Amino acid sequence: MSDRPTIRRARPDEIDAVLDFWRRAAEGTSISDDRAGVARLLERDPEALLVAELPGEGGLVGTVIAGWDGWRSHLYRLAVDPGLRRRGIARALLDAAEERFRALGGRRGDAMVLDRNELGRSAWRAAGYAPEPQWTRWTKPLTGRTAQEN
Repeated sequence: MSDRPTIRRARPDEIDAVLDFWRRAAEGTSISDDRAGVARLLERDPEALLVAELPGEGGLVGTVIAGWDGWRSHLYRLAVDPGLRRRGIARALLDAAEERFRALGGRRGDAMVLDRNELGRSAWRAAGYAPEPQWTRWTKPLTGRTAQEN
């Protein structure tokens, strides 16, 4: 049995499993963390949501969204099962995402990382990512929710 995770694209019939996984393994929530949001993602770009599986673990053990808008390479929702961290799952997910970006012509990947998520910040740093201090994320809710609810 291999300890190397299998990375593949998520299927539409896995939306509920992905949402359940994010509730357990992801840091924070997003305005798009619902069935309709994930379904739109998979419909628009079926290759964007990558999932990891490990033999013998029964189900998803990791995710990352590798979003390509034709201009930039965006990474979201990197999450690994809390009981399986430090086993190379995040690295395998990021390798697959970066390979996807290079194939599409991407030149640089960027990730949104919560400032309070120290574990996540360490993982991103270990993968070669670094914050750019000259940028601040600006948002505007388009759904009637406040910026703090997003």
